Amino acid sequence: QARRGSPAIRRNAPPGRCAGAGFRRSAVAMAQMFPIPANKPAGDFSTDSEEEEYSEISGSELDEEITWIEWFCHLKGNEFFVEVDEEYIQDDFNLTGLSAQVPYYEYALNMILDFDDQDEQLPEDQQPLVETAAQMLYGLIHARFILTSRGMGAMLDKYNAFIYGICPLSMCEAMNQAVLPIGQSDLLRQGSAKVFCPACREVYWPRSTRLECLDGAYFGTSFAHLFFLTYQYLVPNVVLTPFVPRLYGFKIHKSVKENLRKQRDQIQRRNATWEAPDGGARRGDEILAD
Repeated sequence: QARRGSPAIRRNAPPGRCAGAGFRRSAVAMAQMFPIPANKPAGDFSTDSEEEEYSEISGSELDEEITWIEWFCHLKGNEFFVEVDEEYIQDDFNLTGLSAQVPYYEYALNMILDFDDQDEQLPEDQQPLVETAAQMLYGLIHARFILTSRGMGAMLDKYNAFIYGICPLSMCEAMNQAVLPIGQSDLLRQGSAKVFCPACREVYWPRSTRLECLDGAYFGTSFAHLFFLTYQYLVPNVVLTPFVPRLYGFKIHKSVKENLRKQRDQIQRRNATWEAPDGGARRGDEILAD
């Protein structure tokens, strides 16, 4: 992959991590990695298609050098991430335990921080694996960063801009209630990202397919709740009226549901009882055990 930029030594990097000279990705190199479609004019990197994955960098920015973090967060579909401070990533305490979850950890971390270690170069066929590992590692770091005051402030801007959409519940949708991303596990590959609504306090599948494609661990299970504890003025002070089912305008009595449940249980118990060959009755699980 093409990478350009003048070398620069990191001053605040942990010992042993800045032995090699750093580098910056240039926007020109990013344009080469994600070319403009044939039907787009030169210099125009914007698109309405959700399938495109090239960068949104355009115009005079092509001559400027950008960091890997800036490039990654400008990719189509990654607008849900905030840019993590490099000082946060350079603190090993903030990365505790991540080396066991991400393959090619050191190479991925060097890629995120734009460190070029000339002494340890991987073969070209393994570079895509490092790129994937760098994205996974950044997502896990992102989940920790947004729990800090700076990260939460950056997420507040996206929340106010409705980046993550609005609640699909009809009553919340009428209030134009914004939602926040949430994961149902802090481990990778356990589930995709969902959205949490502070009004109805429910978790839903996101309307954006791009957000749904992200791993839920990139946002974690605690962020949304800590966010609304921090910014309590964002929690709607309304009481949502639950939906009441009706037939011809009349409410369905709650005993109907209870009676239906009892009938279902009786049918299940009856089906689980089989007639034994000797005329005795035995339960189905006993027959299967024989």
